[in-house]
Parts: sequence; structure tokens; C-alpha cells
Amino acid sequence: MEFSLFAHMERLTPDQPHEVLHEEFISICKMADEGGMRAIWTGEHHGMEFTIAPNPFLSIVDLAHHTKNVRLGTGTVIAPFWHPIRLAGEAAATDLITGGRLELGIARGAYSFEYERMMPGLDAAQAGARMRETAPLLPQLWAGDCTHAGQFYSFPATTAVPKALQDGGPPIWIAAREEASHQFGVSAGFNIQVTPLWQGMEEITALKSRFDAARAENPGRSPKIMLLHHTYVGRDEEDVAQAAREISRYYCYFGAWFQNKRPVRNGLIEALSEEEIAGNNLMAPEKLARDLTIGTKQEVIDRIRRYEDMGYDEFSFWIDTGMSHQRKRDSLARFLDDVLPAFA
Repeated sequence: MEFSLFAHMERLTPDQPHEVLHEEFISICKMADEGGMRAIWTGEHHGMEFTIAPNPFLSIVDLAHHTKNVRLGTGTVIAPFWHPIRLAGEAAATDLITGGRLELGIARGAYSFEYERMMPGLDAAQAGARMRETAPLLPQLWAGDCTHAGQFYSFPATTAVPKALQDGGPPIWIAAREEASHQFGVSAGFNIQVTPLWQGMEEITALKSRFDAARAENPGRSPKIMLLHHTYVGRDEEDVAQAAREISRYYCYFGAWFQNKRPVRNGLIEALSEEEIAGNNLMAPEKLARDLTIGTKQEVIDRIRRYEDMGYDEFSFWIDTGMSHQRKRDSLARFLDDVLPAFA
């Protein structure tokens, strides 16, 4: 099994300077690079201080100047917000600038908050259809003279420029949840990213089963599957309990953004009350401690062993939690120093 980091800048209160958040983001990513992780993933979001990432290619080019060894992946670009020619060209340029380190994760997007601002009227079904039309075009545009007449895009013979440094272009990963998404990604020859949230081993097992079924129906394909999961390696049980409470708060805000019902001012969602957080039983700390990759070093090792035994190829440490920078660093340091060696 290989390991990667999934990270963004995240701003929870108006008193946090963006320049400090940027410095902290770079610091965390340098730890992953120096600690031996395979890759760093960062995504695309718009108008949300909760996840600050308007263009992952900018973030990746920036990271390329601060890291030496890691692959640099989009986790993920939101396909409906990009014309295929533009996406192919900017991905190839990023691959060139980073010395061939780019991996391209692609998704349909998840937040209706973003849909209604970036493409009013877009819903998840159409977003998925746009993603499925766009992704297969990218290798064709990198190869050259791609002509296309589809449901959403039509263009005469076009070649993406500049040329990507990697032969055939960057590896492509599809964010998949439903059976159809796994079938699409695997049949097209792409890798798969899965993100179970708060349903624990039941969902982790179901997602792997969908991937395995898609692979069985597409012989000759050799895709990889990556598990992205919120992770915290605690100093002791008391520290783990504190992390569970902090991640519970994070998930309450995650749900509020996803539901898109609360006012948003200057990119910050209206604060949740302590009563609202305490009353959210679905996101209760004890449930998240059970269902996420949270624990002392041996508990985290044991959980990841289960994922490895199931056949997951990569585990991505999702570090966005609303915690302080120091607590993120401490957890990641324990992961690099105490957990990774168990999988060497």
C-alpha cells in the first residue's frame, strides 16, 4: 500500500490571515514530501472559506517549488466547470512545469452552493454526465487532433498544447461512489478515488466491492483504487477523544455547507450553535471515532491493515479537520514516524 496526503487551506474565522494559512499549508505539504509519502492531493472549490482552492493547478505549481519527491494530484477538479480543451491544456502545462509530477483527479462536484454560482441550473445528474463526457476526451486531446460532437461540447480537430511531459499525459483518477461511476472509470482505463465519510467499514467494503465488480467486467484493465479518509493519530486516548470532538464539529459544518440552507457572508457560513452541534447525533464524536481512521498509532495501523487486506492500493490521509495547525502537524508527524514504517 502507498500513502498520500489530502490537504487544503481552511479558514474558519475572519481573524485568520490568508497568508498565514498559505504558509501552514506549505508546511504540512513539505512534511508529507520529506516523510516519504507518494503524493499530495488538493482540490477545487469556489467561494467557500471552509475549503480554499479555486484552482488546484495553481496550488500544484506552487507546491512543486516547495517539494522534491511527491507526485502532485488534483483531488479533484470539478469537470463541469471546465471546457475539455481548457482542462487538457492546463493539465498538460502543469505537468510540464512540475517536471512530470501531475496526477489528474476528476469529479462531478458535490456542493449545490457551488453549482448555483458557477453554473446556475446544474444538478448532480447533469454534472455527472458532463464529467463522463469530458474525461475520455483528455487523452485524445493530449494525443492530438481530437474532433468531438457530444451532448455538451462540440469542437473541430484540436490538440492540447503544450505537450505533457509524461508519455500519454498524466494518470487520470475518477472520484466514484455509485456502481455506474466505478464502471465508467474502470472501463475507460482510469484509476478510482473513493471517499467514504461517516459510515465506517460498511461503506469502505461496499465501495471496494463496486470497484472489484467493475474490474471483473473489464478484463485487461489494471486500475488502482485510492481510499481517502479523515485520519488522526493521537498521542494517547485523551488526545484521540479530543480529536473526535474536533472532527465532529468539522463534520457538522461540512453537512451545513452540503445542505446549503444557512446564510453565507464573506465566504463564511453562519456559525452553528453548540446546541446544534451537540444535537447532531449522526456526527457524534463517538460515532466518528468508530468509523474514521482515528486512534492511537497501533489502532491506526490496525485499521489501515484492514484496508490493505481488502486490496486498496493507496491510503490518503485527509487532514482537513478545522484543528489548529500544530495539532495537524503533531498528528501527521506521528503518522509519518510511527505508522508508515509498519508498511515499509
